[in-house]
Amino acid sequence: MNITEEAVNGVTVLRTEGRIDSGNAAEFEGHLVKAVGESSRLVVDMAKLSYISSAGLRSLLIAAKKARPSGGRIALSAMAPHIREVFDLSGFSSLFEIHGDAGAAVAALGGA
Repeated sequence: MNITEEAVNGVTVLRTEGRIDSGNAAEFEGHLVKAVGESSRLVVDMAKLSYISSAGLRSLLIAAKKARPSGGRIALSAMAPHIREVFDLSGFSSLFEIHGDAGAAVAALGGA
């Protein structure tokens, strides 16, 4: 797994690449929690994500719970069909805003 971070119009965008599984979910969670602590608007761009396990889903849920009290928002973008299926089957699609690409997600979170 590789994660890069950039600010786009006042929104933090985390770009994930590779696999998120039980071996690296704690690292992923650390990136998410740090980003949520620094920014109230976060996009997780999954364009290059090939796999996410239940441990990765749990990391997203923890970050969402940390963001909620301060009014923070997390949006997900650019999921491959097999990643979207994991979110749909687990019910996580109803917990997150999901957009077709990072640009649409940034715009939805108020990035100009």
